[in-house]
Amino acid sequence: MAPAYIIVDMLITDMDQYRQYMAAAPAAVAAAGGEYLVRGGRFEVLEGSWEPARIAMLRFPSYEKAKAFYDGEQYRQARAKRAGATQFFNLILVEGVDAPVI
Repeated sequence: MAPAYIIVDMLITDMDQYRQYMAAAPAAVAAAGGEYLVRGGRFEVLEGSWEPARIAMLRFPSYEKAKAFYDGEQYRQARAKRAGATQFFNLILVEGVDAPVI
């Protein structure tokens, strides 16, 4: 089964409110079998014109588990804490490569 990834580009405008989301979201991620791979941090654009503000990337065991996480009640409650704290919050779900382990 291929893993799945959630990739987020966001611009935080109210860090105090966003901290409430940051306090709630990790438990929802862990409960769904996910893990953070990137949560902010240094980056640079190497090609293209995309200029992200802040990046987060999460890995889940499967596309279905990632989708269930996003649609689940625990994450829905975390999302409610984020409302109004960002100028934008672009989130995509993408299926990873089901490559054999070498």
